[in-house]
Amino acid sequence: MICIVMICYSQITLAQHYNNVIKINSDIELISLKDSIFIHKNWFEFGQSGRFSSNGLIFIKNGNAILVNTPCNNEQTAQLYSYLRDSMNVMIQKLIVCHFHIDCLGGIEFIQEQGIESIGLDLTKKICIEKNLAYPSTTFQDKLEFAFEGEKLICQYFGPGHTLDNIVVYFPNDKILYGGCLVKSLSANNLGNTDDAVVDKWGSTIEKLQKTYKNIEFVIPGHGEFGSTDLLKHTISLLGQGK
Repeated sequence: MICIVMICYSQITLAQHYNNVIKINSDIELISLKDSIFIHKNWFEFGQSGRFSSNGLIFIKNGNAILVNTPCNNEQTAQLYSYLRDSMNVMIQKLIVCHFHIDCLGGIEFIQEQGIESIGLDLTKKICIEKNLAYPSTTFQDKLEFAFEGEKLICQYFGPGHTLDNIVVYFPNDKILYGGCLVKSLSANNLGNTDDAVVDKWGSTIEKLQKTYKNIEFVIPGHGEFGSTDLLKHTISLLGQGK
């Protein structure tokens, strides 16, 4: 009975959040997670893969914002930036890039043109240089902890998984983990794009994350619906199935 109640409560909670959606245009929307914290969801055409959505995060405090990952191109990133500035009176101050794929840094050139600091793992910068991609201006090794408008956040690398360089971003006061593409949504029945994955180490990376962050309310995957720490367990389950 307790499990049923908890599941129902989780479903109600998700429904409440999805009732609070700001549709910027046909390709971008904001989903309110909690006080001035939004998932930014964008849709993009990925060649033969077709059109699908990606999740980023926006943390807002005192009219300033940290953007976790950009939309998939400069045009959509400019649209998001303009909406935040003109309709919400919010200015992006920093960008955190979670790995080198387009659904993390496709709009980094626009961000850098605005003079906004971009932060990423040193390994991400190295891979971007090798692939002739724009790269984050500020880098760190393994872990970066800092305060933004008085709120603590942690960027951390636990090891390879979806890519060699994937990091997560944790907001301890709000109990939010942005897991990005390291984490699969509950609706995912396989690991998705594994072209750059390190599948044999992915599971141990998730396990390290679980042991480090024990106080989590929301987990945001790179694609699909957000949820609880069940997303971490589900990802390990998919890895165990070899999918």
